[in-house]
Amino acid sequence: MAQPVIFWFRQDLRLSDNPGLQAALTHCRNEGAPLIPVFIDDEHMGRRPGRMSLWWRDAALAALDAALRQRGSRLLYLTGKTAPSLTRLIDSAKAGAVYWNRQYDAPSVEHDTALKADLRARGLFAESRNALLMFEPWEIKGKTSNGPMRVFTPFWKRCREIGLPEELSPAPDTIPTPDIWPESEPLPQTPPHEAADLLAQWMPGETGAALALDNFLHSNGHGYAEKRDLPAIDATSRLSPHLRWGDISPQRIAHEASGSRLSPLDKDKFLAELGWREFAYHLMFHNPKIGDAPLQKKFEAFPWRDDDAVEQDLQDWQNGRTGYPIVDAGMRELKRSGYMHNRVRMICASFLVKHLLIDWRHGEAWFWDRLNDADPANNTASWQWVAGCGADAAPYFRIFNPITQGSKFDAEGVYTKAYVPELAGLSGKTLFAPWEAKQDLLAKAEVEIGATYPAPIVDHKQARERALESFGSLSSS
Repeated sequence: MAQPVIFWFRQDLRLSDNPGLQAALTHCRNEGAPLIPVFIDDEHMGRRPGRMSLWWRDAALAALDAALRQRGSRLLYLTGKTAPSLTRLIDSAKAGAVYWNRQYDAPSVEHDTALKADLRARGLFAESRNALLMFEPWEIKGKTSNGPMRVFTPFWKRCREIGLPEELSPAPDTIPTPDIWPESEPLPQTPPHEAADLLAQWMPGETGAALALDNFLHSNGHGYAEKRDLPAIDATSRLSPHLRWGDISPQRIAHEASGSRLSPLDKDKFLAELGWREFAYHLMFHNPKIGDAPLQKKFEAFPWRDDDAVEQDLQDWQNGRTGYPIVDAGMRELKRSGYMHNRVRMICASFLVKHLLIDWRHGEAWFWDRLNDADPANNTASWQWVAGCGADAAPYFRIFNPITQGSKFDAEGVYTKAYVPELAGLSGKTLFAPWEAKQDLLAKAEVEIGATYPAPIVDHKQARERALESFGSLSSS
């Protein structure tokens, strides 16, 4: 039998639409060689995923292993630094080729470049492909500058002009296997932590991703453009955690959405969300320090609060105890389910950055740890957008009013009351500003501000004026 071929899984935990896997299998067919699929858990490469993302990853790995076993194969799981782990696997299996799909964060790019050169120098065939994005980050350039783009709308327009990729590939029916399997560690099982009560709503893996997409395109997606900002309505795709670990390809989502019966407006809005994901990776690739430094350098001098109350305010925000019901509902949804509706994410992020003047990196780190869809590019780009320090950022004077945002996007209070049940007896404006309600109304609803529900940790009007002053002074400097 010919020398085995190794396929190294990463953010591509699927069998269909997997260019690297497809190339490896073509190599196997041409050479009559077996395939050895492997996932390497390297804590030293890049940023370690947060606890909820690790829970999703491990569930998706189990689903991938099951899919491979249905085809007579299996998934090897190794821990340790990638290069030495691969070397040991290559030597023990006497492999002659290694394939993988690319990642675009700076540590991965540097690592993969060195790895590929080393493998080829040793006489092995080493190749990587793109399975994470619809476009390589270096493919989309400004028409006049011929360089990286910094504004989303022209970026996405350029993508649409080039044309969204349509090449899809089915999962292989069979996979050639070695006579003797190399040693493997047991697949990991990361506990879900606090979110255990609602994790039944998720189905990580390729099958779960296909079901979520089908449900969205044939049911929840109709009216998406109008309903996507309403957290009480199940009107979004919930595909983001599947995309995070590559349970499904963006190409397949775009292809099936484009050919669906969704209205043109719904399609355009939905595809633009995929476009934002592409844009986030574009920014990350061309700005390697985006995770730690603001894209707009003037924000390096921004006067974020550093007083004694910052830590308590941050904890109140993290635990959904700010006294602003729509903010608290979002933060509690995050703790309970590992997820938060996108409109509410913007409200909660804006509150931390602008009402509390707490450095956006604290919020980004919390979301990274708690979101099941915490994405290396999306999470950072979105936080920088809200903070006003990123590319194509929200203007500094856009400060979400958490009272009117709650009334506008959760008018009946269904979402808010689901996560802040102590306010179930209130409605209308009093639900979103309970401290302004008359005492008899609060008593009837069994609400005591400062006891059964916290008083606001900051006054909205004063916080808004403070934020405008801080951001405005930076803008004019």
